[in-house]
Amino acid sequence: MKSILFVCLGNICRSPTAEAVFKKLVSDAGRCSGFEIDSAGTAAYHTGNRADHRMRSVADKRGYRLDSIARQINPADFDHFDLIVAMDDANFHDVCALSAGSGAELVRMCDYCQVFNVSEVPDPYYGGEAGFHEVIDILEDACANLLRQS
Repeated sequence: MKSILFVCLGNICRSPTAEAVFKKLVSDAGRCSGFEIDSAGTAAYHTGNRADHRMRSVADKRGYRLDSIARQINPADFDHFDLIVAMDDANFHDVCALSAGSGAELVRMCDYCQVFNVSEVPDPYYGGEAGFHEVIDILEDACANLLRQS
């Protein structure tokens, strides 16, 4: 079984959406037994909260259910997960600083993009609805390729 942890800053927009998109792709491919999928944030701002209501609404319109509860990444995650996927450069650097020689492979989400030529999944928190759709578009692209490579 391959274990994957998606990480953003607060774990209420991008990483729970990546978790939901990847879970749906895995389910649609009939590969649920081959994966453990979770998400976390580098900060504890929203620990215990559901995903942002705007992200949940847009995701629901697009066929994704965001039902995870925000949590902060912890030291045990680096030994538990095979792959830790950061949504942007700042989170990637934060995760690298926390990893301290763990066994987890650390990567950037957009390294898996094939359609979109972007280096980061943008944080939609301070924008309008279009930004939440953009996040899902990028994540659908990257997650599809991640699944192909897994």
